Amino acid sequence: MNEESKRRAEFGDWQTPLELAQASCAKLVELGIEPAVVVEPTCGVGAFVLAANEAFPSVKEIHAYEINSEYLTNLRDRLAHSAGNEHVQVHKADFFAHDWNASLAQVEGVLLVLGNFPWVTSSQQGSIGGTNLPMKSNFQGHSGFDALTGKANFDISEWMLLKVLTWFQRRSGAIGMLVKTAVARKILSQAHQQGASVVDAFMFKIDSKKSFNAAVDACLLVMRFDPAASNSSHEYTVFDDLNATHGTRVGHRDGKTIGDLDAFDATIHLLGKSPQKWRSGVKHDAAAVMEFTRAPAGLINGKGELVTLEDTYLFPLLKGSDIGSNKQWREKFVLVTQRFVGEGTDLIKTNAPATWEYLLGHGPQLDARGSSIYAKNPRFSIFGVGDYAFKLWKIAICALYKKLEFRLIGPIEGKPVMFDDTVYFISFDTKEEAEIALTQLNSAEVRRLLSSMIFWDEKRPIKTAILNAVDFEKVNGVARQASLI
Repeated sequence: MNEESKRRAEFGDWQTPLELAQASCAKLVELGIEPAVVVEPTCGVGAFVLAANEAFPSVKEIHAYEINSEYLTNLRDRLAHSAGNEHVQVHKADFFAHDWNASLAQVEGVLLVLGNFPWVTSSQQGSIGGTNLPMKSNFQGHSGFDALTGKANFDISEWMLLKVLTWFQRRSGAIGMLVKTAVARKILSQAHQQGASVVDAFMFKIDSKKSFNAAVDACLLVMRFDPAASNSSHEYTVFDDLNATHGTRVGHRDGKTIGDLDAFDATIHLLGKSPQKWRSGVKHDAAAVMEFTRAPAGLINGKGELVTLEDTYLFPLLKGSDIGSNKQWREKFVLVTQRFVGEGTDLIKTNAPATWEYLLGHGPQLDARGSSIYAKNPRFSIFGVGDYAFKLWKIAICALYKKLEFRLIGPIEGKPVMFDDTVYFISFDTKEEAEIALTQLNSAEVRRLLSSMIFWDEKRPIKTAILNAVDFEKVNGVARQASLI
């Protein structure tokens, strides 16, 4: 990566097209937002500054902040050639080091914070050695395990927007920000948890591919604040684009963010606890060693090695892509070294000597697995196993695919099928039990409730927390009650 590419990546430097800034400001005007002061904290070359100067006749001051001196020069030149710019003030500032409290204390009236914060994550910053970051803090409140598994990674814009929320603790105004949709949802959830004085909020989807050549779901996030309002609202409406007139109501119920409140409220009688706990598949973090394909010559691992193993610890494998795309078994196997988490693995030496020698031969690679959870357990450990994993009949769904499709999976070659950790499943002793559960899960009511809680733009839209919150057996209970009336 050359220096220019690194700089753009570090600062999430994708300049907003003037047309999109103008359309965004026009939407704010349409919503009745009339600021006295506009602040653009990371203005770049100034598309939002110019658009705001045109759009808001009520504005008395526009303050544009930017860390890049070249961009500031560019903006000053553009302002010099436009009329009515005497109330625009341009400042050089680093968002993370600037004293925002002091700056905001000097302006009065209804505040609008406008712009487009960097679309870059903390891990991306780390990978390029970037320093455009806030000081480290566990601002999301993640546990130690979540931090180990990557949940401590965050979008820089999320941190910045949470900072902006604090600016409205004692003043009225609005936010109008272009942001990743997933980040917008987190900010609205945080505002709800913090009891922020939000009186209404909206998300207008934008075509980020067209505007930024970015393959990511994004939106214009609009939030209005009024500390003097008697009731704050933490519901918001999502529109398909800036021109849409009808949207979907989103909000919070029972500590959950709900993507379609109307559908959720209509099926809330099914909310509760799943009759079975949904589990994820086997986690081993060593596919090249632990997974195999059967060929005419025998078993071949992911390293291309032809191996000879007893079938004692080998089980048929369906991966998330197989489940999500409705593929049949592709004669893949996985080595399952334990029946339950923490079980000693020394028994393999006696029960399957060839398998033990194979594991020893690939010991250095297995020992080098990065997560500390392996270091604290017996050698060659895996996760995602228990009695449930060895039942013959299962209902499975892929967490990564953007469709609500459950599959009934039976035994293959007399053995229970295993899944990778992108699959969630429940398991049964008999086919009949599984078929009844599948019918219930595919009922219109269950699907509507699940869909109301799933946000399809997320990387892993289907979550165990959602699946485990639906008591699908209540479908039959409701039907029986109706028949008695």
